[in-house]
Amino acid sequence: MIRTSDLCRRFHVGDTLVHALDHVDLSIDKGDFVAVMGPSGSGKSTLMNMLGCLDTPDEGSYRLIGQEVAELDDTALSRTRNRHIGFVFQSFHLLPRLTALQNVLLPLRFSDVDPMLAQDRGKRLLDRLGLSDRMDHRPNQLSGGQRQRVAIARALINEPPLLLADEPTGNLDSKTSVEIMELFTELNDGGQTILMVTHEEEIAAYAKRLIRMRDGKIEQDTVRNEQAPMEARH
Repeated sequence: MIRTSDLCRRFHVGDTLVHALDHVDLSIDKGDFVAVMGPSGSGKSTLMNMLGCLDTPDEGSYRLIGQEVAELDDTALSRTRNRHIGFVFQSFHLLPRLTALQNVLLPLRFSDVDPMLAQDRGKRLLDRLGLSDRMDHRPNQLSGGQRQRVAIARALINEPPLLLADEPTGNLDSKTSVEIMELFTELNDGGQTILMVTHEEEIAAYAKRLIRMRDGKIEQDTVRNEQAPMEARH
């Protein structure tokens, strides 16, 4: 699904050239559940932005579902993000004046999906995520965990093959974090490919594969052979 080769991204900070990504080679298969960790400045957020087609490399190659991303024009790039990638953020990014259902349906606003089918898909997603009685509530009427579930439903509304999550439990308490990660595990068990950036070891423990970054490089890439430890689930 994802293949990068010699991926590089550099930024000037004053007179200093920072190598945010330094010749990164990475492959992610369909059905993977990958956690990316690393200290501040390690390159994990830059990698997330690159894989989400929100930034472009200075050097190297990024192929998403067989397509070389550098070959896409702006219109094709926007279409790729909308159809193939779902984003989940730490801060939810819900529009405060819209209901939960309206927020979920936002990515379909400019699609050719029939409005009635879109409504039905959104309602089924919210029901699946345990929010059937919260569809008409606005974000300020929802708990943090409920808002993140709405954000996850919005990310899934286009049925994207890839879900990118940036610190998805960063604003949640421990109990709600466990609920969200159990939801991610359920989605992955159903075939959803997930790549998640986190700074919490107990959250990363839910992933099948752990990547550690430092100074723009992949320092460690480990495939787990077991389910998340029980202490990470409670």
